Amino acid sequence: MSAISTYFKSIFHSLFTVLVGMKITGLHLFKRSVTIQYPNVKKPIPERARNRLYVNIDDCIGCLQCAAACPVDCITIETIKATPDVDLGMTSKNTKKRLYIAQFDIDCAKCCYCGLCTYPCPTECIVMTEVYEYSEYERKNLVYSFATMTPEDSIAARRRLQQYEAEQAAKKVHIQPKPTPPSGTDAAPATT
Repeated sequence: MSAISTYFKSIFHSLFTVLVGMKITGLHLFKRSVTIQYPNVKKPIPERARNRLYVNIDDCIGCLQCAAACPVDCITIETIKATPDVDLGMTSKNTKKRLYIAQFDIDCAKCCYCGLCTYPCPTECIVMTEVYEYSEYERKNLVYSFATMTPEDSIAARRRLQQYEAEQAAKKVHIQPKPTPPSGTDAAPATT
């Protein structure tokens, strides 16, 4: 009788373990499916998710604070000072633009998505977007350039600045007053 009871205990134990293992499957069997058709349907991401960076270059004033805050140096900015006769316009926060942005590159291959570059920006032109799919076959394609100046425009702006600085230096030379001897004393010629 012990052999028969052991046999039925084994059968009962096997059925019990199968039922325990199928418990989760049974609970989800009659629920609505949660599978999404990924390329066409995407799950919403949290509001403050850290994804790819975007720069509204029209609002950038070239303060370099985002590049200074970046812990991995993935932001490269090159600015050119505008001459006083050029009006670069205003940002959306009513800040006057005084610098050309010749280069504004973000290397997403280096970026650690910490978001530290977005906080110090006074015009809030650099933001984290909801774009999280941007895989590339080559690393050079992960460098995003936001500057709108062409190389020719950049060269022209540099020449204009050099010409303006040369004119200002020439004006300073012509405006400087000649030294006069102190009053009440005659300046004696120096003897050698």
